[in-house]
Amino acid sequence: MHSTPLPRLLRPLLAVGLMFIPFLALAQEEATIDTGDTAWMLTATALVLFMTIPGLSLFYAGLVRAKNVLSVLMQCFAITAMMSLLWAIYGYSLAYTDGGSLQSIIGGLDRLFLSGLTVDSVAGTIPESLYMTFQMTFAIITPALIVGAFAERMKFSAMLVFMALWLTLVYVPVWHWVWGGGWIAHLGTIMGLTTEGGEALDFAGGTVVHINAGIAALMAAIVLGPRKGYPVTAMPPHNLGLTVMGASMLWVGWFGFNAGSELAADGTAGMAMTVTQLATASAALTWMFAEWINHGKPSVLGIATGAVAGLVAITPASGTAGPMGAIVIGFAGAFFAFIASTKLKRKFGYDDSLDVWGVHGVAGIVGAILTGVFAAPILGGAGLADGIETMGAQVIIQVVSVLATLLYGGVLSLLILLVVKSTIGLRVTEEQETMGLDLSQHDERGYIL
Repeated sequence: MHSTPLPRLLRPLLAVGLMFIPFLALAQEEATIDTGDTAWMLTATALVLFMTIPGLSLFYAGLVRAKNVLSVLMQCFAITAMMSLLWAIYGYSLAYTDGGSLQSIIGGLDRLFLSGLTVDSVAGTIPESLYMTFQMTFAIITPALIVGAFAERMKFSAMLVFMALWLTLVYVPVWHWVWGGGWIAHLGTIMGLTTEGGEALDFAGGTVVHINAGIAALMAAIVLGPRKGYPVTAMPPHNLGLTVMGASMLWVGWFGFNAGSELAADGTAGMAMTVTQLATASAALTWMFAEWINHGKPSVLGIATGAVAGLVAITPASGTAGPMGAIVIGFAGAFFAFIASTKLKRKFGYDDSLDVWGVHGVAGIVGAILTGVFAAPILGGAGLADGIETMGAQVIIQVVSVLATLLYGGVLSLLILLVVKSTIGLRVTEEQETMGLDLSQHDERGYIL
């Protein structure tokens, strides 16, 4: 049976109509939110917030003395609230949007006060409101990490001012450089290693979060000076149970941190979860055995701290490293963090109270550099940055991004600290420090016995 031919007049109209079908499908695809990706990112966002309250809060609370337990809980809680508002008012816009002629340095004002962000706004395959909130949780935990460096001696008012300025002048610009299309996203091109692309690989925040917070923590420890009695007076953690619970919450929450940074429920997210687990396990055992060899016994504090060092080290590589590469990264991150926290700190005499620089700064540096190594397919990685052909070139890019973050973050953090110190003052009085920050800053006690 033969089909009935279309009238001659309809054939051109049909041809024109068929030409528009791909464009209509593309428009529909671009406007469609993927429910699977959205469901995963809702979960990941909650997990990252869970890392700060209660995870990091409990981790730090257990490490300080009983008279300061509420102070670190209060600091983390207040930072969570303040950073949420600052990120929404201007931080997200300056980090994420196009900065025009200043794009290589900072973003624009298109999303100031979240202007234009509606229910229908889309970022990739998820609502833009969800993407903004996911990144907000990063803006919360990064300054909260710094709390561990000045624990037990900074005024609460000074802490609030410092954190607000630090988010604005340090965190937001570095976020834009790495993830917002700024100059670090084109570092290979700038350095002449490729004609297109060549970004520094930082999947979930090795430079933006950990190195950034780590160098600020070191500056804070130096500017504030050591706690009264340090290092002669023993200052053991008052409740290691809280610390282990906090570390466990960090481990679980970190899957949102790393796997969530894919912004989709796909194979890369699955591998990010796998390598995060393996690196953390490797690092926990590395620190445990290092301490066992050096001090004769393995400690609960050691294995918990080692796990955090592994989480930090794998963060920048979580989207590119393979399983065996992750184990090596976890080992290296914990090994060098152990040396920094137990040997270098004593040698140089700075009082980084809860080893923020030693763990987050040092393990972050190790992880960021090794990201360039284990991204190579020959070592099981997912591949180097676009336009980069050799592992050596990628490692050079990684090193430059690390140095830039250390230099910018260190100098700006130091300047902010000095400005706050010269205006409202940074440190509590000696009497207040002896009394403890719970009573002197908040008129409350952590324990009524």
